[in-house]
Amino acid sequence: PYYVDLNQNLFLQASLHSSDQNLIVFVDTCTTTPDPNDFRAKTYELIERGCVKDPTYSSHSSPHSSVARFSFNAFSFAKKYPSVYLQCELVVCRHRDYSSRCYQGCVSRLKRNSGS
Repeated sequence: PYYVDLNQNLFLQASLHSSDQNLIVFVDTCTTTPDPNDFRAKTYELIERGCVKDPTYSSHSSPHSSVARFSFNAFSFAKKYPSVYLQCELVVCRHRDYSSRCYQGCVSRLKRNSGS
């Protein structure tokens, strides 16, 4: 566990360790929950499919494309939940593959056509 005060900025870094220097890492989704065994019920999205959902979430520049850095303000779900658990989904892509997920940024869900 990592202990922080409420509203304190929490800085995180995800690093890809590979001998292939042409790979980049992209933060796709980060979800928080008060229950470490359930990331479906009572969750709060910081970023979803590359779209920032929390106003305190911020991505930060990195000296290497194989490192993703971001931060957000620490919060609690309620007084009865003393802990917040974080789960992130990262995507690894080839550098300069502009058709890859890493270069698409925020991807909104597509709506279905309700035609006849």
